[in-house]
Order: sequence, then structure tokens, then C-alpha cells
Amino acid sequence: MDFKLTEEQIAIRDMAKQFADEQIKPREKELDETGEFPRDIINKMAELGFLGMIIPEQYGGSGMDMVTVCIAAEEITKASAAVALTMGLHNSLATLPILDYASEEIKQKYLPKIARGEWLACFALTEPNAGSDAGNQQTTAVEDGDYYVINGRKQFITNGPVADVAIIFASTDRTRGPRGVSAFVVDAKTKGFQVGTIEKKMGISCSPTSELIFEDMRVPKDHMLGKKGRGMWVAMTTIDGARAGVAAQCVGVAQRALEEGIAYAKQRKQFGQTIAGFQLIQAHIADMTVMVEAARLLTLKAAWLRDQGLPCGTAASIAKLYASEIATKVTHKAIQIHGGYGYIKDYVVERLYRDARIMELYEGTSEIQRIGIALDMIKG
Repeated sequence: MDFKLTEEQIAIRDMAKQFADEQIKPREKELDETGEFPRDIINKMAELGFLGMIIPEQYGGSGMDMVTVCIAAEEITKASAAVALTMGLHNSLATLPILDYASEEIKQKYLPKIARGEWLACFALTEPNAGSDAGNQQTTAVEDGDYYVINGRKQFITNGPVADVAIIFASTDRTRGPRGVSAFVVDAKTKGFQVGTIEKKMGISCSPTSELIFEDMRVPKDHMLGKKGRGMWVAMTTIDGARAGVAAQCVGVAQRALEEGIAYAKQRKQFGQTIAGFQLIQAHIADMTVMVEAARLLTLKAAWLRDQGLPCGTAASIAKLYASEIATKVTHKAIQIHGGYGYIKDYVVERLYRDARIMELYEGTSEIQRIGIALDMIKG
């Protein structure tokens, strides 16, 4: 692996940083406090191509590799993990199933509009009784002529209230358990598609999360992704490809916390000197730096493996596990450096701590990552 970024990657990173600094950071406190979805910021991201980075040029995207996506995602996340979630969805969970498993006609219908941000997308796998046990799908899809009739309920769906397109998983054969699950791409305007409860969350507040409810929703058969009964394969291969992007978001939160901690330590004076001169504070900064750098390297390794077409599932799980846990640890240390001020909402580290906490939960909890990593090691 070459650690030197290409000129294009440097340009994308710098563009993402400039956008984050100019368009997101001035509003980061407002976005957190109001919880309003920043449609205008998302539209500007789309204009710059950030929502279609992973989508090939023939479908209106940029056709970039996952390493470049991760580099850009880190910069956007440093300003707002909530805003970065929509970018992340459009470069992983919401697009990879269509790219990898849809017919050419379906790709032409959906991908250009998703890449341009005309349509926002979501990934609807989780249910009230299907979280870590994702194969326990209670949502059903029953054949009826040229359609499947879908009934059920999804929970904790990022972008749910604002999505125009949803990747939906439903059981087409309950007797087969996980092997009877199938995947579909569905227009949110389809009759029977409803948004349920919109959740109020600890952090990432301007990233909308909701239930989705399906009542006798008729979906054309050609909107199935992959083969019947292969929905869990679609889900798991997609998530494997997406976890590097999640890890990059974790790195972005941790990097911002490190920067905030250093800046505060250099200006805060106690006992006649700045606290940056105290060895215990220096130890915090050293530990934070090591954790962030290690998480970044694990993330880039996972992304690079995917770009090379090599097995990346275990590497992505390792990156996601480590990066999500150090995001919490680094933001914790940043608050410690700030002392009592770190507990006050006027300081960015308070929000970073709340935003970091979700990262050990979504796209596979830390416990699930550990199980998967251990099983892969034992099999190997």
C-alpha cells in the first residue's frame, strides 16, 4: 500500500475541508441545537459531487475509490458527523446494493438522481426485533402477479423521513429464516410507504432517524436486488463494503476532538502557565494522537483492500471496531482536558462526545464486530 496521496486525492481532501470550514462549521452549533435537516447544505454537497463519489461516471457519479471517499468523509465529519451520515449513505449502503445487484434499467433509473442529490436514499434493514439479529426479518413480501406486496415496520432508519428511495429487506419465505430474506429498491412515493415515529437522539441530531411503515405496498418484481432469498447476502456484502466509510467518520470525530483539545490546552492557563506544559495533559494528547493515527491507518487499509478487489470484511470490521471505540475515548479525553468547560454546550467537545457514542452501535455493534473478527480468525 502506497501511503502517498495522489494529486486528485489531495485536491478532493482540500475541497472537502474548505466546504466543511466554510459551509458547515459556522452552523454546527445551530444544527445540533435545532436538529433540523440541513437540506441546503446537502444540496451544496451534491453540487460538488460528494453524494456520488462511489457511483461510476456512466451513472452520473465520479467513480472514485473508497480510499478517496474515506479521506473526504473524515474532513466533512470533523465539522458535522450528522451531515456526513447522508454523504456516507450515498457512497455506501444506499448505492452499493443497486450498483452490485440491480438490473441495468434500475441502475439508470435511480443512480443518476441519487448521485445528483435529486433523490435522497436510505437503507432499511433494522426492525424492532431485528437489530444485531438482522436475519430475523418480520417484514414480509408476498408475490402477487408482477408485484410483491410488502407489509412490516423498520426502525432506526437514517434519512428515513427525508428519503425518496429506500433499500428494503423483507422475508419472501418465513420458513427459511435468514435464507428467505430478499432485498428491494423502492420509491418512497409508493402507496403504502409511510414514515413513522421520528426519533429524538442523544447526538447527530440533524441527521433524521425514523421508523418506516409498509402497509400493502406493491413493489414491481424487477425492483428486487439480486436473487430471491439472497437479501441477507446483499445486506452483509454491502455492509462489509460500507464499514470503512463508517470508520472514516469515527476518525473525523476523533481528529476534531484532538484538535480542540490541543487548541484549548495551548490557551488555558493555570498555576501561571498554559496547561499544555503539564505532563499529564501532554500524556492525554500523546494517547489521543496515537489512537487517531492508528484508527486512520486501519481505515485506509480496509478501504484499500476493497479498492483492490481483495477480501475486506474482516479488515473493515477491525477498522470500524477500533475507530468507533477510540472516537469515544478521544472525545472523553478532550473533555478531560477542557475540565468543567468541556461539559458546557458552548464548547464543541461536548457535542463531539455525544456524536461519538452512536458509532459503537450502528452498522454493527462492537460486540458483533468482535464476534465476526474472532470467527474469521478461528476459521483461518
